[in-house]
Amino acid sequence: MQRAISVRINIRKPTKQNSVITKHAGFTLVELIVGIVVLSISFSILTTLLYPLANQSAEQVHQIRAAELGQSMINEIIGRAFDENSDMSGGFIRCGESGISCSAIGADSGETRAGYDDVDDYDAINFGDTLENSLGEDISTLYVGFSMDVKVINDANYDGNGTGDNSTAKLITVTVRTPQNFDFVFSVYKVNF
Repeated sequence: MQRAISVRINIRKPTKQNSVITKHAGFTLVELIVGIVVLSISFSILTTLLYPLANQSAEQVHQIRAAELGQSMINEIIGRAFDENSDMSGGFIRCGESGISCSAIGADSGETRAGYDDVDDYDAINFGDTLENSLGEDISTLYVGFSMDVKVINDANYDGNGTGDNSTAKLITVTVRTPQNFDFVFSVYKVNF
């Protein structure tokens, strides 16, 4: 005897009433609010911590440029003779010896930068918006917003203050101002030897 097994499969199409919705169609209101709060906190951290660093990076570039400009001016000045009445080659004739007097601080009358031959000629040079190199070429486009001031004083006792003795040492001070109004001061002594 054989028995027949009958299996009845009941396939019904699900309706809205008897089906369970398993997919989400979007974000809930709570999830949106939490997302907005997290995003606003992260933006506030960025603006207070990271964005000021961009300003500091520009400041570092200005410091480097100021150092370049100041050092180039110092090199130009220090390459000149100690005094108008000293030997331009150095060593043979020195002002303050053998009846040779030293000249006063400042450029000789009618002398321009191209003719500066001793360090005190550079005293009171002030480069505002127009910076020039030693050849008289305009370099303002390379150093936009920079200015430079040069002072030369007699400083025989090396204390940074001027003295009346003009035969021993001269303090050369170059001040470079960046576009952010930071002053960088470079100083060097030129001695009479």
